[in-house]
Amino acid sequence: MDRLEETLVALRQIMRATELNGRKLAQETGLSTSQLLAMQALNGAADMTAGAVAKEINLSQATVSTLLDKLEARGLILRERGQSDKRKVFVKLTDLGRELVTSAPTALQDRFANNFAQLEAWEQSMIASVMGRLASLMGASELDAAPVLHTGAIDKLPSE
Repeated sequence: MDRLEETLVALRQIMRATELNGRKLAQETGLSTSQLLAMQALNGAADMTAGAVAKEINLSQATVSTLLDKLEARGLILRERGQSDKRKVFVKLTDLGRELVTSAPTALQDRFANNFAQLEAWEQSMIASVMGRLASLMGASELDAAPVLHTGAIDKLPSE
């Protein structure tokens, strides 16, 4: 196998791992990767607004609002108006939401982050540089993308 084929195989393996992990998460919890990340941000946090969640997980506020609508419809989160400032709406996990977050399988992104953190700084820099170059070679460096390992639309389950 030549270097081009090796590179394409590695890219496809990454894409497949992302897809399979998203499917497993959806089957076990009914959540998309992005929904789980939003719930993890809320877990143990106090007084988070949708904007704070969006900032925490690096997604647009519009995307997070859609995610939160779906989570609220499932009874996994609550939205409450602030006591001192009625204009603010805070988001909190329900007991059911908290249970789901703690029982959810580890997201591929979390495993990657843990393994990436174990690398030497020069290895992290090299990987970041190579991935940026790959995105450029594929004409994807200008695409808007959140740091979320998930295929497809960011607010949909893999089966949707």
